[in-house]
This record gives sequence, C-alpha cells and structure tokens, in this order.
Amino acid sequence: MAKHHSPAKLLNLNAIDQLRSGRLSRRVPQLLLGLIGYGAAVMALVQSGLGAASWNVLTEGIAHQTGLSFGWTTNLIAVVVLIAWIPLKEMPGLGTILNVCLVGLAADWTALFLPPAEGWIEKVVYFAVGMVMFAFFDALYLGAQLGAGPRDGIMTGLTRVTRQPVQRVRTCIEIIVAITGWLLGGTLGIGTVLIALCMGPLLSLFLPRTIVAINWSAKAAPRTKESE
Repeated sequence: MAKHHSPAKLLNLNAIDQLRSGRLSRRVPQLLLGLIGYGAAVMALVQSGLGAASWNVLTEGIAHQTGLSFGWTTNLIAVVVLIAWIPLKEMPGLGTILNVCLVGLAADWTALFLPPAEGWIEKVVYFAVGMVMFAFFDALYLGAQLGAGPRDGIMTGLTRVTRQPVQRVRTCIEIIVAITGWLLGGTLGIGTVLIALCMGPLLSLFLPRTIVAINWSAKAAPRTKESE
C-alpha cells in the first residue's frame, strides 16, 4: 500500500497504525509533555479566578455536587465522554489513555504549588499565561498523533462527521458544556468567554507547528480541514 509523507495533517488512525507510523522517540515525549503541561494550564486558569475553560467549569460543578477532587472529577468526565466516541467512530490511542490518567493528576499537582491569584494583576497574569499554555500544550499533545483525549476527540469527531469548521464546532461544544457546568455550581466568568473565543485561533496558530510528520495510509482520513 502506498505511503505518503504528511507534515501537517492530524489523521484518524487506529491505535496500531498510530504506533506503526514511526518517530516514537519524538512523539511519545511530546505527548507526555503536552498532557502534563495541559493539566498544569487547566489549573492555572482555575486559580486565576476569572473563569476557567468550559470543560473545567463542568468539572468544578460536578466536583461541587459530588465532593470529589478536581483531578478525580476530570478523570471521571473523561471516561464518560469516551462513550460518545462510539457513534463518531473516533479512534483512540495511547494518548487517549494517558490523557485520562495524567491531565487530572497534573492539575492536582499544580494546585499544590500554585495558590489562587490575589489582586487583579496576578489574576490577569495567571489567566493570560494559562490560556496560551492551554492552547499550546493542547496542540502539542494532539500533534504527537497518538490519539486525542476524550474532550478533543469529541471536537475532532464532530468536525469530521458534520464537515463544519473546527472553530464553529468547538465554540458550540464549549457553550453547552459551560452552561451545564454553571448550572451545577461551576465558576463561569469573563475568562470562560475569552477562552471560547480565542482557543480556535490559538490552536490554528500552534497546531501546524506541532504536528509530527508521519507515514500514513492513503485511506486515512484527516481529522480537520484546518489541519491540512
């Protein structure tokens, strides 16, 4: 079967093909760094007090209702969201499993060393740094091409199935998730709105620079039009 070199595409490969695509010495460390950094960025946004990302608003709301820690609630939501992958035919991989295991833990670890922001200057710094980190590390782990995390898999799966632009799909998801989290007691602030508006453009900036070029089957379908 013919192989093609693809420097700028996210592919919907199955777990075996992901591992057979080579360059694991580059892709696995990038995946781990991306997931740990992603978890740290999540907590930086929470600790800013200006409003976290939509999924984190939902996590806060469920944690508030159940008494679970933020990290354990994050992992619980990740497992539940994976069920929605079935009709979308989204392909899991090593990154999917490690996302469930590492993001919540990294968030909890970060909370041990990063106290809540005090004063507006500190809040803005926390938020600005956290939002850039959030987009960059998201792109970094997705670019490793070893499987998306549960939440990003919903985004890429819906983008592929509906053929709508990734920014539109992500915005709709974040609005629905944020409102649900707020109704459950999560913190919804101006930061939540800014993240919803800025994440698409930031991902579009970082993703082409973080995707690892791999050998892929001609039958593999790209995840998003924007990543081509």
